[in-house]
Amino acid sequence: MPARLILLCHGRTAARPSAFPDDEALAGGETERIDALRAVLGPLEHTLSSAARAARQTAGLLSSDVSVEPRLSAIDLARWRGRDIDGIEASEPQALALWMQDPDFSGHGGESRTLFAKRVSEWLAGRDMRDGTTLAVTHTSVVQAAVAAILGAPPMAFRGIDAGPLQALDLRSDGRRWAIRSLGKL
Repeated sequence: MPARLILLCHGRTAARPSAFPDDEALAGGETERIDALRAVLGPLEHTLSSAARAARQTAGLLSSDVSVEPRLSAIDLARWRGRDIDGIEASEPQALALWMQDPDFSGHGGESRTLFAKRVSEWLAGRDMRDGTTLAVTHTSVVQAAVAAILGAPPMAFRGIDAGPLQALDLRSDGRRWAIRSLGKL
């Protein structure tokens, strides 16, 4: 049986849509939506989670045995984390413009898109391609970066990949490489 890796975006949070995410908890009503995924996922041999609260909460609703994997964390935006994007644009317009255009920009004190994409790509390449299904609960940015990595696309390409809460990237491995089976709802 080939290895299967499901990268699942954590459930919706209470984060403001006009702000960069921080470490928010799941929004109300997400528990029911996540519970409904259990039957769709089927048996899981391994469950991993980002250290973020919403990812751990999502993973905990899907499995009783969850291991935290730090490399599944979202792009580190350091001092911009949790801040309103309009506020950043007002106080740091040049920095925000550079972040939107330059994959090597890290003027916010965190990771550049290039380093983030490298982290996700290296995690995928180093995954033990065990038989069975591994669920990795993570963030939309990680799912986007994984798609770009598998396709060999540049770091900025992941901005053009749409992913959202509780959407999954379903991957299969033949022991040599990961291939995309599907991206969307399970």
